[in-house]
Amino acid sequence: MHLLRRLLLCVLMAAVPALHAQDSPAGTAPPAPPAKVLDDLRDQLDTIKSALKDKPDDRTLADLRTTALSVQGKAEQLAATLAPQMGSLDARLAVLGAAPAQGAPAEAAEVAAQRRQLDKAKAALDAQIKQAQLLGEEGMQLAAQVSGRRRDQFQAQLASRTPTPLGGAFWAEPARSLPDDLARLRRLRAHMADAWHDAWQPPNRQPLLLCLGAALLLVVAGGLMLERLLRFLAARMVPDGHLRRSATAFGIALGTVLVFGLAAQLVRMGLDWNDTLDPTLDELALSLVRRVSFAAFVAGLGGALLAVRHPSWRLPTLSDAAARRLRPFPGLLAAATLLLSVVERINSTIGASLPATVATRGVIALVVSGLVGAALLRLGQARRALLASGTAPAQRPLWVGLLAGAAALGVVLSWTAVAVGYIALAFFLATQMLWIGVLVGTLYLLLHLVHDLIATLLAPDGRSGRRLQTAFGLSRSVLEQAATVLSGISRVVILLLAVGALLAPFGTDPQELAARMGQRFGNLTLGQLTIDPGTVFEAVAVFVLGLVAVRVLKRWLGEQLLPKTTLEPGMQNSVVTLLGYVGGVLVFALALAALNVSLQSIAWIASALSVGIGFGLQAIVQNFISGLILLAERPVKVGDWVSLADVEGDIRRINVRATEIQMWDRSTVIVPNSQLITQNVRNVTLANAQGRVQIKLPMPLDTNARRVRQIILDAFLGHPTMLDTPAPNVQLEHVDTLGIHFVATGYVPSPRDVGGVRSDLLLAILEQLRREGVPLIRPQDMRIHRLPDSGETG
Repeated sequence: MHLLRRLLLCVLMAAVPALHAQDSPAGTAPPAPPAKVLDDLRDQLDTIKSALKDKPDDRTLADLRTTALSVQGKAEQLAATLAPQMGSLDARLAVLGAAPAQGAPAEAAEVAAQRRQLDKAKAALDAQIKQAQLLGEEGMQLAAQVSGRRRDQFQAQLASRTPTPLGGAFWAEPARSLPDDLARLRRLRAHMADAWHDAWQPPNRQPLLLCLGAALLLVVAGGLMLERLLRFLAARMVPDGHLRRSATAFGIALGTVLVFGLAAQLVRMGLDWNDTLDPTLDELALSLVRRVSFAAFVAGLGGALLAVRHPSWRLPTLSDAAARRLRPFPGLLAAATLLLSVVERINSTIGASLPATVATRGVIALVVSGLVGAALLRLGQARRALLASGTAPAQRPLWVGLLAGAAALGVVLSWTAVAVGYIALAFFLATQMLWIGVLVGTLYLLLHLVHDLIATLLAPDGRSGRRLQTAFGLSRSVLEQAATVLSGISRVVILLLAVGALLAPFGTDPQELAARMGQRFGNLTLGQLTIDPGTVFEAVAVFVLGLVAVRVLKRWLGEQLLPKTTLEPGMQNSVVTLLGYVGGVLVFALALAALNVSLQSIAWIASALSVGIGFGLQAIVQNFISGLILLAERPVKVGDWVSLADVEGDIRRINVRATEIQMWDRSTVIVPNSQLITQNVRNVTLANAQGRVQIKLPMPLDTNARRVRQIILDAFLGHPTMLDTPAPNVQLEHVDTLGIHFVATGYVPSPRDVGGVRSDLLLAILEQLRREGVPLIRPQDMRIHRLPDSGETG
């Protein structure tokens, strides 16, 4: 148990190297005054200028560029920090007012002294802000100058030529410098042997053995169990679909890096348990840890993409035969990368001679390009074998064919460059083929992972998608559109990062690329409005989050709070709609504030659009204002039964521009809001939501009027929908030669129930009249008989 605790301690300390760092002090030092910061930034820029007068190497130039960009960032941050102080001084001066004009009564001495003090402070602060801005510009210019110097050195290095390795002149120089290089190598070996001896001493032996044992256990267990464990977890924790494959492949690549990188860090920590290694060896060991991690990533990424033992989990459209033929190459490329990078690092550490460095790079170029060429040959053999067997290989995308063609051309050029003596060019081509291959594989994996993750999280039929629909009231189409947009944005961001990483070997790294893009886009103006990518992103984030917050608040009011109040449904809908309008305006105002847009900045836009708003958009503005009036005064509301012109039906929704009215046949009529304000509208349910049922029934003159009246009244009182107050009423309206006429009136809860209740009452009344034998009035037949004339004789 004691040994297990020690092993666990080793692993934890390797995973968190910061535990060896000194503890930070409890209190934080006060910030330096702006003048001191400006002086320090100026000194750093002067140091960069002095260093550029010499001929620094590429590594020194990279450090100088990093320092220049750091100075630029600190200067811009200082200018941004001082800007609010300038605003505060302006506000205080505005309170004091302008100095009295000549001849005006003198102001108090205290006020004048305070104004002079504020003016002096404002002038000093303005000078510091301008100086910070100038330092930032100068830092950016120096960074660009350093980058240009790096590119020039890079091009000069590629153009350098040595004698061809096919002749004896090339090997003569390494042979002459070989004794000195071996002497340097022996000194490094002796230095490393002394460090090993110190680490093997009793105070350090047990931690070293524990770290070595933990590293060995981690490599063995990780190599055997990592892939099985990840596939087991993915099968049970990740939903079935494409995400399971991409997440497993990403986990294998990242897990391989963690296993072997942590094992290398354990070995380094065991050797340097009590600060046994001096700074030179410690830097070498740290460099080796990074190279082991990169080699592990190469092997893990290749194995995850090939997935030889689990073809159903394979991401690329690669045949099983091709995957089997390519199986050894990720490990070989990783081993070659590790071995050759270690040799390159050792040459740099011992200060090997230039001929030895050139020869080593020539060997590296041949080995790496040879492995790439062998992989291309294996891939072509697998394709030809499928064609020979009558099986059509999967059609590969265009970019894959272009990449394979470029790799084949790179192999040929690399070997040719070595043969003719352009070792630097060959080394660059070989290392770039390896770097681009790793970058493309990583990019392919990340694009699939991000797309599958977003598609799974926002799938309308998935668990998270259903939760989003329930929580925010989102429809399926909205989720699908959001998934498409987010996936597209994520892919663009990943591609930009890949471009930055691809440009790194050419003297341009992602940090410099981002700085250049910020400089380019940060100077764009639209009128008086300055467009800055950071503020645009912040404004978009404020707008989106604000709309989500307004939607959640509307949903909470409409479904939880307002239904528990005494407000009628129409009033509840009006409150929620008005809240949506007000919230949308506030969110738009906040987004403009985040974008640093003021009314003065958009005044010219408003003036340019005023004519269009006055003429082309007059109807839209009128309907919008009418909609606000409808929601505020509520002459009609959602749920009312209205009638105007030839439209009659129920109001279902009052939108910004128009109102939706549902007709009796379930069709919907879109009526502009202005018509509901300017025209005569009959609102059946405005003052009284009850409906009146009236029946007029004629009967013969010899009918028992009291009995018929009672039959009609009983039918009204017996209907379940009929209201007791006001009570139904049956009256004898009038009597004429055709018969007697009854008028029956009753009330129901809603005008929409009138038609059905009237039909039920008529059926019940007629059935009861027939049952009691009471005849109904019949139309009178009129017969005209012709009388004989008086002159006729019988």
